[in-house]
Amino acid sequence: MKYFFLALLFLFFQNCDTSKSTPEQDISKSEISVPLPSPKVISDRYNVAFLIMDGVYNTELTAPWDIFQHTIFRNNIKPMNVFLVADTHEPVLTFEGIRLLPDYNYLKDEMPKFDILVVPSAEHHLDSDLENKAMIDFVKRVGEEAQFVTSHCDGAFVLAKAGLLDEVASTTFPSDVPKYKKMFPQLKVYDKVDGEKVLFVHDGKFITSAGGAKSFEAALYLCEHLYGKEVAKSLAGGLVIDWDLEAVTHVIEK
Repeated sequence: MKYFFLALLFLFFQNCDTSKSTPEQDISKSEISVPLPSPKVISDRYNVAFLIMDGVYNTELTAPWDIFQHTIFRNNIKPMNVFLVADTHEPVLTFEGIRLLPDYNYLKDEMPKFDILVVPSAEHHLDSDLENKAMIDFVKRVGEEAQFVTSHCDGAFVLAKAGLLDEVASTTFPSDVPKYKKMFPQLKVYDKVDGEKVLFVHDGKFITSAGGAKSFEAALYLCEHLYGKEVAKSLAGGLVIDWDLEAVTHVIEK
């Protein structure tokens, strides 16, 4: 009987030996890949690309995103498909600390034709981002083909660096207007009209905004331009925004 219990103890400790592992246990977490679902492209919608990178500011991204995404809940219009586009598939960290997963990597992926390009502001849009040739080339290529191009806050610096604003009027974050004018002296820039700060400028297919919470106004204006006043007011009401274009200081060039 003594030997029987010794044999049981031996088997018990063998089974509890954590120094040995199965092949499945040898797989590290980094080696386990869970594929992300492919972005859903739906016909008869505007495809909208939101350019993101580390340091993108929440408001300039989420304000137009909220407005545009809500178009899918309105009837009898051509709504918008919204996508996050970056130079990676890895999470992108906003300036305020939110992690975002891009839908497309513009360096590698085959992407749909984008009808609208949105360039939110990011932490380094006044310096190192402007030296990112691949990013600037992407903006230039998509911007030339898109039906509309919008920027918020310092996103205008990226559009200007890509050469997209040379023939049109624009604006940017109010306190950065002097630097904007100095960096791109060829541009026609609006700062104030009748003593009031210009919140957005529409010239051709380009809409540039002062950014911040006023990014909502620029996005609502594009929706009013595309869908009419009632749809824009409906979108604004869904987000508890009092929308009246005439109450917003803006410039429409052509």
